[in-house]
Amino acid sequence: MEWTQVINPLDNLFLSALVAAIPILFMFYALAIARMKGHIAGSITLLLAIGVAVFVHGMPANLAVWSSIYGALYGLFPIGWIVLTAVFLYQLTVKSGQFEIIKDSIAAITDDRRLQALLIAFCFGAFLEGAAGFGTPVAITAGMLVGLGFNPLYAAGLCLIANTAPVAFGGIGIPIITAGAVSGIDAMAISQMVGRQLPFLSVFVPFWLVFIMAGWKGAKEVMPAIMVCGVSFAVAQWFSANYLSPMLPDIISALVSIVAMVLFLRTWKPKNVWRFKDEPPATLQVKKHSFGVIAKAWSPFIVLTILIGDWGLKSVKTLLDVVTIKIPFDAINKVIIAGGKPIEVVYKFNYLSAAGTAILISAIITALILKISFGDFMKTFRETVKSLTFPLITIACVLGFAYVANWSGMTPTLGKAFTVTGALFPLVSPILGWLGVFITGSDTSANALFGKMQAVTATDIGVDPVLTVAANTSGGVAAKMISPQSIAVATAACNLVGKEGDLFRFTVLHSLFFTSIVCVITYLQAYVFTWMIPVYETTKQAAAKLSPEAVAAAEAALRSQGALIMAATAVVVLAIAVYAYKQVGDGKFGKDSAKISVH
Repeated sequence: MEWTQVINPLDNLFLSALVAAIPILFMFYALAIARMKGHIAGSITLLLAIGVAVFVHGMPANLAVWSSIYGALYGLFPIGWIVLTAVFLYQLTVKSGQFEIIKDSIAAITDDRRLQALLIAFCFGAFLEGAAGFGTPVAITAGMLVGLGFNPLYAAGLCLIANTAPVAFGGIGIPIITAGAVSGIDAMAISQMVGRQLPFLSVFVPFWLVFIMAGWKGAKEVMPAIMVCGVSFAVAQWFSANYLSPMLPDIISALVSIVAMVLFLRTWKPKNVWRFKDEPPATLQVKKHSFGVIAKAWSPFIVLTILIGDWGLKSVKTLLDVVTIKIPFDAINKVIIAGGKPIEVVYKFNYLSAAGTAILISAIITALILKISFGDFMKTFRETVKSLTFPLITIACVLGFAYVANWSGMTPTLGKAFTVTGALFPLVSPILGWLGVFITGSDTSANALFGKMQAVTATDIGVDPVLTVAANTSGGVAAKMISPQSIAVATAACNLVGKEGDLFRFTVLHSLFFTSIVCVITYLQAYVFTWMIPVYETTKQAAAKLSPEAVAAAEAALRSQGALIMAATAVVVLAIAVYAYKQVGDGKFGKDSAKISVH
């Protein structure tokens, strides 16, 4: 029996929206006020969503349950699979001791505190955000700065502010992938739109970091380095977000900016080496390493970048998708949404073409390069799974809630309510993302909560939905620095537990300032610079233009091209692995790994 989605079930848009917002309001209360654990808050939120869907929107209980199951499965695979494998790869480098070499290679470049903040808090922090995300960047970079002699409060605050630029593409692009999943918009189109918003902020953040530390005079002294850092990062971010994949911008832009800074600082030095007044003595002992040893330490992430780049290509994806397992959700297919047609839901278990699989292969290659035994490899994997069990449950619950809300009519109801803002909605849409990240601590969760609503509202007021969905992500990045979870990670890393209020006051005005910049950018792109919005089409729209024969021929051509690319990649990766394998390393497996807080 078919069921038609109900919008405005109480015949009063304000009341209907208020009831539809109950699960979201509860999640905000549970995380920000009651301080519940993420998996508990997520589970109750999901149950509330099912209750509202069934008893208010009239959705049959079996449809609501199956919708939540589909969302939870999507949360575990491919999204959770990316989280698990990314953190696993990072843990391998930590436990093997190679991550210490990576840290030394960054910290030894300059003694100037302003330039150290750019290299470690901004560039290296962005790299960690892209490779692992979920609290890792602030925890590691803040600890490094304190070890070098930074005031702990300044170190924590600077790293939180620096973490703004890369958050949208963190954890191998999970926020963008999630936004695409819940909004129905191609993730690459969202990536392109975010890549035409955040680079403006990325250019500005390095200057703002130095300005906070040393004022205008101090920033002026190192302006050439600030420009090299910000411009190289922003250009690489724009290019990779628009032409490569939503999974690569953080890693590529971070590597480009690090290399650009290293090369630049070999020929240019500031007139004065700037340090804080009365700064504490350094405790971090920075070692010098040979090029070969440094190359070996970085090789896991170089391999990761190459493989993720391949997996993002349509030809490679088409080749690997041949073995996809498709599971139709016939029960959900009875839901009729706006437009009058039943939805078609098929869960695709594309275990080869999934980005997480590319990361797992990188981890296997890493184990061979670093001579990690099979026993240690599996032990680290088990430890990673154990540490991420509750975070993965949280992700599954949040995605389950998102799909129940989307298909029951709750999200369209909220979207309709926001149309009261009219033409001003693009100006306020980033604030929704900011609010979501402030409460949940995660751009991924904020996109799961508000991604569909942003798309629905934009469509209703005549604005391209990809703009507001992207704005939800871009606006959210500015709240990362003030979310309770981020502040907790930063205070723990800098031994500032009990001074969370001081750190919040340090960052809150910067957060609001950055958010206002994104609001203005979004509004201008909606009505003035509309040419910046990417032209895109859904997979169904593209397929509808071709006959079945033409589609089959195109896929065959893509598979052939993908096979050639994979063969070339294998040669390149083999060469890198052999070179790195032959280098002498000084790390021992089994070192304590950094604690990662996932929300």
